[in-house]
Amino acid sequence: MRLWVVAVGQRVPDWAQTAWDDYAKRFPPELKVELKAVKTEPRSSKTLDTIYAAERERIEAAIPRGCRIVALDERGTHLTTVALAAKLKHWQLEADDVALVIGGPDGLCPEFKQQAHERIRISDLTLPHAMVRVLLVEQLYRAWSINANHPYHRE
Repeated sequence: MRLWVVAVGQRVPDWAQTAWDDYAKRFPPELKVELKAVKTEPRSSKTLDTIYAAERERIEAAIPRGCRIVALDERGTHLTTVALAAKLKHWQLEADDVALVIGGPDGLCPEFKQQAHERIRISDLTLPHAMVRVLLVEQLYRAWSINANHPYHRE
């Protein structure tokens, strides 16, 4: 199974890239996580609908065919880490590759979010995009560790 994190925005600070790389290499061979960065649409004098359409097209092109699509959305389902672990186990049992999609500065196109298989919320806080990538990959690793009875997660 593969987890694809499709994130609008190509440039992240070095600390975020280092953190991403550190967590991504921890995953076992049977559960790989990969990042696909999508170009942000320039914001100058464009309507929000135009921006959404351009970014949506890039996002859809980056998602491998047949993936279960999970949109990160501030109004999505609130999950605990243990609930995320249960979701991950379900996805693995279904043998679906999963694309977790992080929108740009204005979020994701509303129609894209509605068409996604699931919508989850990472936090009630407003976070910078680089932080969301790091938080997401860490929580996915933590979810895997719970399912694998690995000592990384403690309760």
